Amino acid sequence: IPPGSLGYVTSAVQFGFICGTLIFAFLSLSDRYSPRILFFCCALLGAAANLMLYLAPGGLGPLLVFRFMTGLFLAGIYPVGMKIAAGWYQQGLGNALGFLVGALVLGTAFPHLLKSMGPVAPWQQVIVATSIASALGGLLMLALVPDGPNHTRSSGFDGRALIVIFEVRAFRAASFGYFGHMWELYTFWAFVPFFLQAYASFHGQTAINVPFWSFAIIAAGFIGCAGGGLVSRAIGSAPVAFAQLTVSGLCCLLSPLVFVAPLPAFLAFLLLWGVAVVGDSPQFSALTAGTAPRHLVGSALTIVNCIGFSITIASIQAISYLSDLVDARFIFLVLAIGPALGLAALRPLLGSAGTPAAKGVR
Repeated sequence: IPPGSLGYVTSAVQFGFICGTLIFAFLSLSDRYSPRILFFCCALLGAAANLMLYLAPGGLGPLLVFRFMTGLFLAGIYPVGMKIAAGWYQQGLGNALGFLVGALVLGTAFPHLLKSMGPVAPWQQVIVATSIASALGGLLMLALVPDGPNHTRSSGFDGRALIVIFEVRAFRAASFGYFGHMWELYTFWAFVPFFLQAYASFHGQTAINVPFWSFAIIAAGFIGCAGGGLVSRAIGSAPVAFAQLTVSGLCCLLSPLVFVAPLPAFLAFLLLWGVAVVGDSPQFSALTAGTAPRHLVGSALTIVNCIGFSITIASIQAISYLSDLVDARFIFLVLAIGPALGLAALRPLLGSAGTPAAKGVR
């Protein structure tokens, strides 16, 4: 990678994902066609785009093109995978998505664990291995996971689909809650190593294995996702999402204070934050799927992902800019904006005690 181009490479993947989700949502692809076939095709095409990094000539231009294409085809993996889950779990979707998103969280944390162990395999081997894994995942989906009994297919292209989706008040509440959550989530993950290193610098000789603790803090989100999914079976998705978003918002506000805490307390605080910051994500997805029109669930999940990841880019850029201007202790205060707005948006889905809205989607 040419010096100074890492940000461009990362943004190319995100931009590709945003473009892909826009295409999928506008054309309602996952609602008009079999989502498992779409998943299979995108897994193979994504593997091919990833493998081209190894086979194609060097230079920043081809690298950005193939990273963009990888992001583009990821639009047929994450939101389409949730559409497949929604086809199987009309009841208990929050629980199912809890384990699905929890697995994605572990995958996100894994590179930090590898880094903590010292030198890793050459990048060419990593590219080939991940491409093979992507292709195998698509084949397994095609061979083992048929479309679920609750899968509904729309009759054809509807240019008003995205307008119709956002006309549903409950869907707006769920999606805007998710947008607030997304302002915080990926930026927190991206800056965990920075926050750990800043604490070590603040305390002089404090020794922290930054890669290992970055892995542990991000991976702790599996507990929030899976545990929240299990709890949602009893009380519904809306209360679980509200509680976890409240905790993560409070962590944003308290983050400057933990800099003066002893190292064990500091790490325990970040582990708690790691649990809560993503634990609400599968519940927001369940609420989005449960409140969208049945024949447009795939498009609903896709457009919400598109907007959410666009917000993520703005949040990361904002914190990156502030990190050069503001004391590191205070940069995560800006993330509290997301939970505050998300909680306000989500309140209508809580309803009053005992009503169906109070329990949300199960």
